[in-house]
Amino acid sequence: MPEYCVTGGNGFIAAYLIKSLLEKGHIVRTTVRNPENAEKVGYLWELNGANERLRIMKADLLIEGSFDEAVDGVDGVFHTASPVLVAYDDNIKENLIDPCIKGTLNVLNSCKKTSTVKRIVLTSSCSSIRYRYDVEKESPLNESHWSDLEYCKNHNLWYAYAKTIAEQEAWKFAKESGIDLVVVNPSFVVGPLLAPQPTSTLLLILAVVKGLRGGYPNTTVGFVHIDDVVNAHILAMEESKASGRLVCSGSVAHWSEIIEMLRAKYPSYPYENKCISQKGDDNPHTMDTSKILKLGLPPLKSLDQMFDDCITSFQQKGFLGSLYKNF
Repeated sequence: MPEYCVTGGNGFIAAYLIKSLLEKGHIVRTTVRNPENAEKVGYLWELNGANERLRIMKADLLIEGSFDEAVDGVDGVFHTASPVLVAYDDNIKENLIDPCIKGTLNVLNSCKKTSTVKRIVLTSSCSSIRYRYDVEKESPLNESHWSDLEYCKNHNLWYAYAKTIAEQEAWKFAKESGIDLVVVNPSFVVGPLLAPQPTSTLLLILAVVKGLRGGYPNTTVGFVHIDDVVNAHILAMEESKASGRLVCSGSVAHWSEIIEMLRAKYPSYPYENKCISQKGDDNPHTMDTSKILKLGLPPLKSLDQMFDDCITSFQQKGFLGSLYKNF
């Protein structure tokens, strides 16, 4: 049974990936910046098989060599660790761009030093694909498309900018080093909460449902269920035919359509009722997922399924119990 390392263990995708790997009987190592922080990592110890087969190790994306111990001796590495949404941040370079790009290269460098790692699966994003001036003309977008860095800069799309460069640098490094790299490009990830507190994408959904942002994003984006993303990562690691990039995206919708769908089902929440007017993130497009489906990924879950699972989870954990409850 292969042993795996998952970087950024308290992230949304990483935590579910650890859960699934443990359930399949794997030994798993994961990295976080502070393994002693019970508030951040305590729930990982509650996963089935964690006490016997999970090891939580210290590593920092910005420190070279920091992942050496975590990857030495494992058969495969899932590099999921990366900042996701940095809202209203004055230091985008330090808090988003550097950890994303330098962190990816630091992990790959550590993998290069050991002879045991047979494959690395990198979590990139559809953000490294869909930001282009010709996006409507080029749709459906597939693995051959890349985001335009000038477009990202002109529209302040710094997450997309960082993910695009990080992925391009990873491919360059893999080619030069002879590393077997497979990349999963998920869209906006939705699903039930596993951690005690919502992070990244789930935090945005909760804020939109509770009407706490002052408006919903002027964004047209693909959405995908966390279960599909986890299955895609495991398929990318374990299927010998998997190679290159793998788009993993369900339906594409504007946030206004998501709110309309949710309001019809869950009318008691206040929701955002106006659109934040930023441009550049609202281009209609479609995503081609045929490559990963042909590899054996089951049909992707619907918008209804992913948002129902998400809202039900918020309700069960008390985040929607009171409209004014802090989160």
